Amino acid sequence: MSMPRISGFGAEELMLRDAARKFFRTNFPTDRLHRLVAGDPEPNRSPECLWDRDLWAQLTELGWTALAVPERAGGIGMSCVAVAALVEEAGRAAFPSPLLATIHATYVLDACASADADTTLAEIGAGATATLVITNDRGGWNDEVAGVRECDGRLDGSAFYVQDAAKADLLVVKARGARLRAVPGARASRWRDHHRGFDCGSDPRPGAYPPRERTRGQGTGGTGTALAAITKAEPALFSVLAADMCGAAEWQLQATVEYAKVRQQFEHALGFFQAVKHPLVNVMIQIDQARSHVYNAACTVDHQPANAARAAHMAKAAASDAAAYASSRSVQFHGGIGFTWECFVHLYFKRQLHNQMLFGDAGYHRGRLAALLLG
Repeated sequence: MSMPRISGFGAEELMLRDAARKFFRTNFPTDRLHRLVAGDPEPNRSPECLWDRDLWAQLTELGWTALAVPERAGGIGMSCVAVAALVEEAGRAAFPSPLLATIHATYVLDACASADADTTLAEIGAGATATLVITNDRGGWNDEVAGVRECDGRLDGSAFYVQDAAKADLLVVKARGARLRAVPGARASRWRDHHRGFDCGSDPRPGAYPPRERTRGQGTGGTGTALAAITKAEPALFSVLAADMCGAAEWQLQATVEYAKVRQQFEHALGFFQAVKHPLVNVMIQIDQARSHVYNAACTVDHQPANAARAAHMAKAAASDAAAYASSRSVQFHGGIGFTWECFVHLYFKRQLHNQMLFGDAGYHRGRLAALLLG
């Protein structure tokens, strides 16, 4: 199938992006984000699960949480390009919610291609939140090594680096040598923190251990193993994650540019000086490059799945580079205030740092891309 023009970003995708941008700008400005997740500057405080459930309910009513759920399971079934457009706007607002985790779980369940998986997808389409429990203690998700094992339909063991575990109604668990299992997320309330996360706009996301008592899970597997479904879903996972980073980087750029216009130094606005002006142009160029990769990858997921892995690796690598550079420039060019708790830039810096590492950093994805190209 040939690739459409402008990466398949048509009228529907444009309307969705504009509606999402207006929604977050109206309902979740950055000062509200700061009050919600950075109200307490105490460094030794206990991790908290801080998110706006009422605003999440509005997203659910709008149907945005069901965009990636296929129509056969009662969802909207929009393109990966449309989902990336929504996630980019959520990243621009640094919206703390289980949106990205739920979308990731949706793509993995869709890749299972089974009736049981569709049953779980229908729950997500009806408003349930979900997250993937697929990462082992080494940070790997794409191998057969898993900390959870299955015996007689019950799951037991440990899982690590679970995203938004305390917000999830459903846990999609990869068990050792078995198919995926869906577990009620109420169990997550009894999980204990493995380590502190970042105080980022996406909320502290600590790793977690499952409870010691055994948990019965509903099978979601179809053809192939859990690893096969995860591998099939990887291009979509990487693409939408990269979209989040592009959105956050765009906020970092715009906030820094606005600050450079009003901050006076040596009787000139800070942006007058080439040492500030030129790096900000470089940030803009990196963001545009990463965004081009993101929508090309998302379009490839929709129209040329055979080439999707290569495009998605490039997108995640480019977005990680752009996120790192935008983060460093935003803090530096805010000067002394950029290191303070009251300045908003630290929220985005921490979100970007988290997402750079999530599902592999830029070097990891370049290595996998080289393996695909060179064999």
